[in-house]
Amino acid sequence: MIITGVAIFLVILTVSGVVSARRVRGDTTNYLVAGRALPAVLVTAVLIAQPVDSNATIGNADLSAAFGFWAGAALPIGLALCLFLMGLFFAKRLRTTNVVTLPEYFRSRFGPAIEVVASWLTVGSFVILLAGNLVAIGFLLERFLGISYATGILLTIPLALLYTITGGMFASVYTGVAQVVVNVVAVAALVIWVATTHGFSAPEGFGADNLSQLTSAESGAVINWATIIALGLGNLVAIDLMQRVFSANSPGAAQRACFAASAGILLLCLPLSFVALAAVSIVGDASADGPILFTLLADYAPAWLAIIVISGLLAATLTTVSGILLSTASVLVRNVFRVDEGAAVMTHRILTATRWTTLPIAALAAVVALRVPQTGILLTLAFDLLLASLVVPFVLGLYWRRGGAAAAVAAVVVGIGVRLTFFVLTPTIYGVDNTLLYVPNESVSTTWDGWSTLLAGAASLLAYVVVALRTGTPAAGEPAPQVTPADRSAALSGQP
Repeated sequence: MIITGVAIFLVILTVSGVVSARRVRGDTTNYLVAGRALPAVLVTAVLIAQPVDSNATIGNADLSAAFGFWAGAALPIGLALCLFLMGLFFAKRLRTTNVVTLPEYFRSRFGPAIEVVASWLTVGSFVILLAGNLVAIGFLLERFLGISYATGILLTIPLALLYTITGGMFASVYTGVAQVVVNVVAVAALVIWVATTHGFSAPEGFGADNLSQLTSAESGAVINWATIIALGLGNLVAIDLMQRVFSANSPGAAQRACFAASAGILLLCLPLSFVALAAVSIVGDASADGPILFTLLADYAPAWLAIIVISGLLAATLTTVSGILLSTASVLVRNVFRVDEGAAVMTHRILTATRWTTLPIAALAAVVALRVPQTGILLTLAFDLLLASLVVPFVLGLYWRRGGAAAAVAAVVVGIGVRLTFFVLTPTIYGVDNTLLYVPNESVSTTWDGWSTLLAGAASLLAYVVVALRTGTPAAGEPAPQVTPADRSAALSGQP
């Protein structure tokens, strides 16, 4: 019954994405940023849909069950913080530009070389993010269809490609609205069911009242804070987040949507941490059998509840997968390969190239998913890399006129160098074994896990400031956008 119900929902979801191709009409602006015509309510929906995927839900539940409430809650808290900061300082200014992808901002501020560097860094990090979503779907299909984890991943890719290639950003809008509605119902129903049948409890030391998870390194505080900071700041330069901001019909709509989505993420995701803690006692020893939320739904929850929750998770994940495929492909086509560069209008060649470029991106993400079967860890790692490289040039480039291409290069090279060095030398990644790329050594232990995220961000900031002060070189492209007192007042007041 569960399989049938989810399958019906999946068919409806896919059809809505394919039908949305009619809205594209061969126009790349329609395909990539939905014609810049979305009202605030729809932008809010797709902003919530972007992070409320299996990375942030299944990963949240698994981390809460394994390490405590704040380990899991750090994911939605970090994502909500990012959207709040985006609305407060960046959304209106970015929406007033005519750029379609984030690297185009780096070109206008620092020159074409930094544009290419930013493009490859964002694409690389988002392949990791895409892999995290494929991991969650692989586990879901393995649990409920009885197929292997690898087969589940390989079955998911063609489905996501189908409506991404046809519908583009409009597909993400339609599926995003559907998944937000379904997830609101699903989370409310799940919370009520747990409360009325089993009650909420938590293993000793794992509850929300155990603040040592935020104050003691022995209880994981460093990793938890690193997670919040990596998501809160690293996600600011997320290319799919930017596409959603660019899709708003006005700067004011973009800002309002960011604030509303920030609150929505907390309301949707934080309850899952409490559910996960209660599930530890409900499922007992079975908590080790894959994602704990899947075990709870498959073996203990009523079928109708399992159908709603799994459908919501599946919709959220496919929406995020679609957005990642679309944004990474558009960055490669526009900012790296420069298809029809300088064309006065969006061309059919750009549209076709963007669609075809989604294929190798999906294949590469599948390889990562097969190597690192983690959910929340891959989510955090993706934005961890962006925090170490692009966040400082993005923020200071927008708000500080000093510092040109040399400062941006210094920030990227130093930050990513520090982060990758610690990455290959540290035996764990956010508390789990580093199975992706670890070089055995006796110099760096697990105690550096978490600190390396903070150190890399600090190193990037220091490098940018030092080089900017020493060179004072003006931006290589257009003049740096300046933030005036009027801009700040408008941003805080929410005026369009």
